[in-house]
Amino acid sequence: MNDDALWVFAYGSLVWNPGFNVAEQHIGQVAGFARSFCMSSIHHRGTVEQPGLVLALDAKDGASCEGVALRSADPSDVVLDMLRERELVSSAYYEDWIEVTLRDGRMVRAVSYIIDPTHVQYCADLSLETQAQIIARSTGGRGPNCEYLHNTYSHLESLGLRDEDLKWLSARVGEIKG
Repeated sequence: MNDDALWVFAYGSLVWNPGFNVAEQHIGQVAGFARSFCMSSIHHRGTVEQPGLVLALDAKDGASCEGVALRSADPSDVVLDMLRERELVSSAYYEDWIEVTLRDGRMVRAVSYIIDPTHVQYCADLSLETQAQIIARSTGGRGPNCEYLHNTYSHLESLGLRDEDLKWLSARVGEIKG
């Protein structure tokens, strides 16, 4: 393995739509963070008038998040520029380098995008029902919020990554949408 390789920790849409060529992918876990629909989306999956919700890594003591560590096959500077344009559109996320423990025991240092809990778009502690209602009705520049939820849930499931909140939300949004 190339020690200079760019690793990206994906926990939401980057799992199914990384936007770069992936040379290698492994299930990985990060400590101290939870995957959560805690970011109000006013660009990609909602609008200022009708915000949607997107997933974020939310710092939580004792939490851990399973996701996918992606090693880029493309030049690091090109991938970082693309990720920054996509993920830092409103500065609700901040970029950080985090330690990811791969299932095979290796540790990699990966770039990831973490919610800023002081940002106006941070909206932790919404009930699952409230999240479902928001996701069911919102659409942004990258499409319907429900599409984002269903794609993320189905791709995590296909990798054997169980997320009970996403499972419940996917079913509930399906009921709401009819």
